[in-house]
Amino acid sequence: MQNVLVVGMGKVGSLVGVLLGRRFSVTGLDKQKPAYANLPFPTLEADITDVDAFGNILQGFDAVVSCLPYSLNLPIAQAAHRLGVHYFDLTEDVPTTTAIRQMAETSTAVMAPQCGLAPGYIGIIGADLSRRFDRLRDIELRVGALPQNPNGLLGYSFTWSPAGVINEYINDCEVIHNGVRKWVPALEGLEVINFNGMEMEAFSTSGGLGTMCETYAGQVDTLNYKTMRYPGHCRLMRFLLYELILKDKRELVEQILTEAKPPVQDDVVYVYAVVEGWKDGHLKREEFSHAYYPITVEGQRWRAISWTTAASVAAVVEMVADGTLPQQGFIKQEDISLDGLLHTLNGGLFEAAHKPQGVAL
Repeated sequence: MQNVLVVGMGKVGSLVGVLLGRRFSVTGLDKQKPAYANLPFPTLEADITDVDAFGNILQGFDAVVSCLPYSLNLPIAQAAHRLGVHYFDLTEDVPTTTAIRQMAETSTAVMAPQCGLAPGYIGIIGADLSRRFDRLRDIELRVGALPQNPNGLLGYSFTWSPAGVINEYINDCEVIHNGVRKWVPALEGLEVINFNGMEMEAFSTSGGLGTMCETYAGQVDTLNYKTMRYPGHCRLMRFLLYELILKDKRELVEQILTEAKPPVQDDVVYVYAVVEGWKDGHLKREEFSHAYYPITVEGQRWRAISWTTAASVAAVVEMVADGTLPQQGFIKQEDISLDGLLHTLNGGLFEAAHKPQGVAL
């Protein structure tokens, strides 16, 4: 693998290109100008919905990484499938992943959706903790991408796709509860978490588990994913979406929330995973708890949500290139080795950057 096309030159996509450019020959593509000027790789302007034009461009590449909103991923995946090009994306959307998985059954290259933070990195962590047990009981995964200094009742800032956030807040969530795979509503299952001495709340949101319910069916009593927020957020989102009945007006909700809570530069990503089970006949508990802060890469400061998402997918691309992951078909995030990911060039950022001062590269 030498030539990689990164589609979607927003904040995350631009950084994916920067990180992959440390090892591969990268080209960016978007129908608009990139979010950042003076990127260290060439960019093209094209529309992925023009199937023939995009297919002609993609023929010159070994892999494509989609950093577009979930609703735009399928045309890219279809072109990659047709041309035998490795495909990666960041989607949290279950129907999109299902369609890509069906394509992977006849793919001559890798098809690896859900390579971001959640789903993605958090599932890799959960699976790593799970391998330490002889028999499992519970797997509980939590992630929060938040402002470091929250204000207002929502205590939130849209540092990534508003469409993705609303999608997670509305769509049903797959879980394993009392040993049974089932679907539960988003914004339910509210709980209190004490994260490094700070009180947080967590509630169910869709897509964060990826394919883990299938993988761990029959092995656990409980498996769930919840989003972490500052206290009070869930109640307000329920009011907005269900009491005001704005759940059927997603574009309006996105507009309202984006204008009310624009991105902040000083964000933080909290990652928390707990696995319980039996080892050597004794019930034990393993935990993973890290806070990740903004870092500087190539002279540009990047938000925590941007680099944690970008580094995760870039590391998976590296692992495919190195042959440490399959070279064909569908890749589940829980089948990816955490140690292998952390030992890639870009996965190593997770080891170096969970302190408030961050790192500069």
